This record gives sequence, C-alpha cells and structure tokens, in this order.
Amino acid sequence: MQAAIEKAEQAAIEKADTLIEAMGWIREFRDKVTVIKLGGSVMEDEDALRHLLVDIVFMETVGMRPIVVHGGGAAISRAMAEAGIEPNFVQGRRYTDDATLSIVEKVLAGQINEGIATQIEAFGGRAMPLNFVGDTDNNVLYGERIALTGDGGEQLDLGHVGQVTRVDRDIIDNLCYAGQVPVIPSMCVDDDGNKYNVNADTAAMAVAQAVGAEKLVFLSDVNGVRQDKDDPNSLIHTLTSSKAKELIASGVIASGMIPKVEACLATLEKGVRKIHIIDGRLRHSLLLEVYTNTGVGTEIIGEPAAG
Repeated sequence: MQAAIEKAEQAAIEKADTLIEAMGWIREFRDKVTVIKLGGSVMEDEDALRHLLVDIVFMETVGMRPIVVHGGGAAISRAMAEAGIEPNFVQGRRYTDDATLSIVEKVLAGQINEGIATQIEAFGGRAMPLNFVGDTDNNVLYGERIALTGDGGEQLDLGHVGQVTRVDRDIIDNLCYAGQVPVIPSMCVDDDGNKYNVNADTAAMAVAQAVGAEKLVFLSDVNGVRQDKDDPNSLIHTLTSSKAKELIASGVIASGMIPKVEACLATLEKGVRKIHIIDGRLRHSLLLEVYTNTGVGTEIIGEPAAG
C-alpha cells in the first residue's frame, strides 16, 4: 500500500516538474506568433489531428498566438475521384483546371477550412476560418498565376495554380490580438478575382514572413532531419543554416527533405526566427517541441550572433 502511494506521489511530482519546465518557455513565447502548417497524413488521421488542435488551443490559452495554414491534398483527390476527374500532376504539382479548381475551393477552402475552425472551438478555443466561400469574403492571401519551366526551357502550364505575393497582415494580427486562431487555406486570389490553388508549404512560409513569426512549424511524417534518414534515433535536434547546407552537400539531407530544408533556410533569411520539422502523428508533438527543453523534432535556426 505504501509503495503504491509513493509511486502515485512520484508521478504527481514528475507532472509538476514538467509544468515547471514548461513555464519558462510559456513566459518566453507569450505574445509571440507561431505559424503551424497542417497537411499530409496528419490531415487524414483523426486522432492525430484532434491532438494537434488541442495543442493549438493550449498554445493560445497560455498566451501564444498560433496561426494555422493548411492543405488537403488527399481529401481533394478523393473528391475528384468521386466526380470522375483523373488527377494530373506536372513536376509534382497538381494541374488545376476549371473543374478541379471548383473542387479545391469546395473541399479545401470550404469543408476542411471551416471544419478545422469548428473543431478548435469545440475544444474550447476561438477560431476564424479565412476563406472566400459564401457571402463573407475573409481571404487574406493574394497572388498570381505561376508556370514551371520544363527541362527544355519551355513553359509548363499548371492551370489555376498560383503563388502568394501579398498577405493581409492586418486581419491576421487583429484576430491574434483578439485571442482567435486564424485558419487559412492554401488558396489565393489575384487582383482580378481569379482564384488559385497554392502549395501549402509555400503559403505557410509567406504567412510566417508577413507576420514576422517567432516560429514556423511543419508537421511531417518523419520526426525531423536525421543523420541517417532510415534511423529515427539519429534525429538532429538543432541545425544552423550553415550546418544544414553542409548536410545537403554531403548527402545526409537527401531526396524530398532537400527542398523542404532549402525552403526553411530561405524563410529564415526573411525574418522568421526558428523553423521546426516534427512528426505530427506523435501525440502532442507540438507541445513537446515548443514547451520542453529538448523537443521532439528538428529546430532550424540562423547563425548565432557573433561576439
């Protein structure tokens, strides 16, 4: 009996120690903006998504200012299949014709965007979906059509695919100051009212740069950058810009992780202080990364100041 009591007391003490550890980080990041990019398998895993949204509510509750930017590729593909539309990809990007754009707007900017905001509110937070669906236009991403260059130098048409050139920071800031979580779909509109499908990673980076975010968090299917890509235990917890470039040159960072890390480095150069790559499937990975001393993913930072 005494042993059970002591075990329970020890468990309670460990919980208190965790809270004390978190307190320092809570104070440091109070009133700081963190942009969280949701996408990939996390969006398809109801449990993982639920835990992440609870984490986001916690962050806002203790004084951080989280912003959610999301994609929804798998849900879009399912809706296209139901409509009998065959997906077409050009250099890894979804070709977006008129019919596909209509589905992207309905699924991404409508169902998913509104659904995430509704879930955040169900968990006790306050959220605002920022889209251009229905009578109320709350869109905050503006941009232009893009085209890719083929191997022969020719222009490759992607249809209604764009890139963000401007972010309405005032709307986002006002929501954050009011204690609401902005939820932003990866679509943009140009000056003529044309709508475009946007890569969610680049949309999140544009938002983070525009608002001067303290952190940009990418939720991935791996736990971060690894010394050995096949060994989760070889996780590199902290990377400077120069070390990241070395690992790319040496081949340690390879394949699909290269463009993600290179994009992170470009974002650091534009004012975002820290970028995190974490496994979004790990329960409460967001809180563990932000509010513990070691974290559970890879933190990419600029070069330390000299002197």
